[in-house]
Parts: sequence; C-alpha cells; structure tokens
Amino acid sequence: MQSAISFGLSLAALMAGITRLPVGPWPCGFLALGLIFVVSSAFTPAKCVRDRQEVAEVTNRADKARIDKILVEQDVFHPGSGEGLAPAAPGHGSPGPRLGA
Repeated sequence: MQSAISFGLSLAALMAGITRLPVGPWPCGFLALGLIFVVSSAFTPAKCVRDRQEVAEVTNRADKARIDKILVEQDVFHPGSGEGLAPAAPGHGSPGPRLGA
C-alpha cells in the first residue's frame, strides 16, 4: 500500500512540475511523453518478474506433488517391489464389521 501511495504522489508531482514549467507546449509534451514511457517501462520488468515467480511456484508445486505420489506409492514392507502399499492384515487397521447395522 505504501509503495502505491508513493508511486501516485511521485507521478502527480512530476506531472504538476511538467505543467508548471515556463516553456512552450512542445517541450512539456515531450517531457510528459517521456514520463509515460518511463512509467510503462518500469511496469514491464515488474510483470516479467512476477510471471517468472508464478511459473516457478507452479513448477515447484508440480514437483512436490510428484514426489509425494512416489512416497505414497513406495511399499515400505517390501522394498524394491514398487507396487504400492501392502494390504493391511486382518484385524490390524481394518474397520471390521459394523455393529447394529
């Protein structure tokens, strides 16, 4: 928020300064056009940096999901089989029959 206020104030001050210069309309127009060009060229790198960070974030999330999937599929009871988790033995972690149903 502070950077947006600072940007707005500096832009307004420069525009006020350009309009109050004791020169003709052509030099003022040239300076105003230069100001617009500087502002637009400042936004372009900021957008490029933001886009690169978003791409890196999505890539990192995809890599993390892939690693999580591999870890879940790893069979801890039979190393090297790679066929997923071993089924639970009867009575060990299985829900069993429902009572009163």
